Amino acid sequence: MRVLIATAGSMGDVAPYTGVGARLRDAGHRVTIAAHESFAGLVADAGLELLALPGDVRAIQASRGGRALHRHGTGVRGQVDLARLARREIGQLADSMLAVASHGADVLLLATTTAPLGYQVAEALGVPSAGLFLQPVEPTGDFPPVTTGARTFGRAGNRAAGALTRTVARRLYDRPARRLRERLGLPPASLEAVDLRQRAEHWPALHGYSPAVVPRPADWRPGLDVVGYWWPARPVGWQPPPELVDFLADGPPPVFVGFGSMAGGYGRPLSRLVAGALRRAGVRGVVQAGWAGLSAYGPDVITVGAVPHDWLFPRMAAVVHHSGAGTAAAGLRAGLPAVPVPMIADQSFWAARLVRLGVAPVAIPTRRLTEQRLGAAIAAAVGSPRYRQRAARMATRLAAEDGAGAVAALVDRLTSG
Repeated sequence: MRVLIATAGSMGDVAPYTGVGARLRDAGHRVTIAAHESFAGLVADAGLELLALPGDVRAIQASRGGRALHRHGTGVRGQVDLARLARREIGQLADSMLAVASHGADVLLLATTTAPLGYQVAEALGVPSAGLFLQPVEPTGDFPPVTTGARTFGRAGNRAAGALTRTVARRLYDRPARRLRERLGLPPASLEAVDLRQRAEHWPALHGYSPAVVPRPADWRPGLDVVGYWWPARPVGWQPPPELVDFLADGPPPVFVGFGSMAGGYGRPLSRLVAGALRRAGVRGVVQAGWAGLSAYGPDVITVGAVPHDWLFPRMAAVVHHSGAGTAAAGLRAGLPAVPVPMIADQSFWAARLVRLGVAPVAIPTRRLTEQRLGAAIAAAVGSPRYRQRAARMATRLAAEDGAGAVAALVDRLTSG
């Protein structure tokens, strides 16, 4: 079967689907990932086909609006900044969905960012579709919307905030979705009407994170399931840089520091802050440059580029990161204490989860990040055995899950009728 996975966003919005795609390919399917062209290497390294979509998220992050979003983080101002950036990109994404339609597929698997548009494409093609979501986006009383931060509003308030967030998202997508339907030759329909149809049909959406981290809410509709993490595929033929291997062998396990696809344009001040924090904590460090362009140097610090987390993290003593869903998961998989430094979007949600699970001493939002706070948090994470013990228990639970296998089983069900 021809399976097309459509996603859009940063590295963390694409990498997990390479693992899903590899699993489906090994099951005999022909898999294509529709994503921004800048991720062509990532997709090719996993041995998968790319359907290139326009757009450059890295450039967006570095834009004036992207920098404002990083300054304001989560909360109301961050939500406004995020909506402004999204509004500009969704129209272009709707045009990209026409390429998805012309490419064709036997089943469409859709990320959160592409689902409101991709569902229309599946309808036009007459093929089954499903959501593959990396965050819990359905309103629930259990917790607030993931983009509003970690503060709960009580069960009724959480559901109301979730409904409001969904309304905002519909408004952003509704006009592009209506235009897309017209261009696909479909009858007019609002996203609200489409959503009601999905609910009636129990349209399936799998969530690629562990129920041990975020249990499935009991007030979710049927068809929404939490199946376990989707791990990025290891690049074919990848080997670690010799200088990194030598550094790791030359002393005790270091602390990883990386902010992934975030913080474009803030590399120099962050680099100085990170280097000082590592010195204060008295630990060695592996600093990943990422999109921020971090470059912390010293006899006990090495700066690296892209290194698979499933290889690197088991060799670390702890991880400091922006608490993107994928990086937070990789730390749990390796059984490591964490120091989350959330910046934007859903990162405060995942950071709060790490603290609640007892694997992180504290979350430090970037607006409160100082050399002293970060150094103290790293020292606590490394020096207190309870964080590593709890993280090790989480790693055991995650090892028993098979998130990609659940996707493969769903594809079999969708295509067997």
